[in-house]
Amino acid sequence: MTEKYLTVTALTKYIKRKFEQDPYLERVYLTGEISNFRNRPNAHQYFSLKDDRAKISAMMFKGAFQSLKFTPEEGMKVLIIGRISLYEASGSYQIYVEHMEPDGVGALYQALEEMKVKLKKEGLFDAPKQLISTFPKKIAIVTSPSGAVVRDIMTTIKRRYPIVQLVVFPTLVQGVKAADDIVNSIRMVEAKGDFDTMILARGGGSIEDLWPFNEEKVARAIFEAKTPIISSVGHETDTTIADLVADMRAATPTAAAELSVPLLSDELIKIEQMRLRLIQSYMRKIDVLSQRLNRSLESYIFKQPQRLYEGYAQNLDMLTDRLQRSLVEKVQIGQQDFRLMQYKLMGVNPIQLIEEKQRDLALSNQQLVNEIERYMEKTTKRVDYAMQSLDYLSPLKIMNRGYSYVTKEDKVIKAVDQIQLNDQIHIHLHDGEFEATVIKKMGETK
Repeated sequence: MTEKYLTVTALTKYIKRKFEQDPYLERVYLTGEISNFRNRPNAHQYFSLKDDRAKISAMMFKGAFQSLKFTPEEGMKVLIIGRISLYEASGSYQIYVEHMEPDGVGALYQALEEMKVKLKKEGLFDAPKQLISTFPKKIAIVTSPSGAVVRDIMTTIKRRYPIVQLVVFPTLVQGVKAADDIVNSIRMVEAKGDFDTMILARGGGSIEDLWPFNEEKVARAIFEAKTPIISSVGHETDTTIADLVADMRAATPTAAAELSVPLLSDELIKIEQMRLRLIQSYMRKIDVLSQRLNRSLESYIFKQPQRLYEGYAQNLDMLTDRLQRSLVEKVQIGQQDFRLMQYKLMGVNPIQLIEEKQRDLALSNQQLVNEIERYMEKTTKRVDYAMQSLDYLSPLKIMNRGYSYVTKEDKVIKAVDQIQLNDQIHIHLHDGEFEATVIKKMGETK
């Protein structure tokens, strides 16, 4: 009987085989809104796809997710291509997503806008730009070695500034591997370290053709480069992320070539004009200095040079006399002060001062001894008086003269009314005590 029953595993495998063998479920095209999406870094992604009436679980492997050109968000409407299968562990069917793009907006445009927002937040667009060298000696051209772009750049630069050295770094500018090749070329230019300017160029094309210049790795390579970069990618209306990060953007490759070098003929004219201005300036300077020299030669200093130091000689004599008088006065004042100090020292004999202080010390010691003796005598009398007063106040002293006191139940009897007839009382004397019985009371208080 049990042979008719299937295990859950057997049934699930059977249903899964039905899903996988159905040709209509091998490649399914779906549209809907993303639900229950939580980005799991560097891992497979799990979410749901729903519309107004139904919902299906979706799973996207890490490799497929990392190739997306945009970041999925909760509620985003998307177009999905994948296959339908059954997940045996939970027994639920789901779609395994192979490709996904936003519905209604191209994926590349969506990814471009997201990349712009990300890099702008990091400051790559607004960072200070490097100045392009005015008179470069060596220029690196990063572009495809074939085509009109490299010829236009080289022709324009050689026509305008033939003395500059041009080095072309052959680079892929279109295709899947183009971004990595662009980054490698930029790093090769940086490794050389002797280029004044770098031109990054490409002709026009669709957004797909220009996409390598919108890659994040290319933008960061441009931003990290120490060599100033002129970007000329696409037509004048095309603006890539490389244009925004570069130190200067040119509308066309020809414009980039014009911006990278000056016009040599104009510079030669400027140099000639500056040379003539310099010569004229030196001539005027020579005329002024010649006139000043002639005036100086006519001066009395050159005709009678001794007059130059006559006044200094007189001042020197006067200062010498003044110095001598000052020294004599200083010596005399010093001698007077010395004699005065001798007199004062003789009047203050340290031996006499010591003897006087010794006498004062002996007198103070004697006074201290006398005060201590008087204090001890006074204190002794006060202690004796206190002991005598204490002895007079002693109860034993009073009882010794024949006095006694009476207690009843360890309480001192102070009045007659505190006892009754036949009460047992204790009579305390100075040398002992005895008991007594009250047989009569006299003088009872009312």
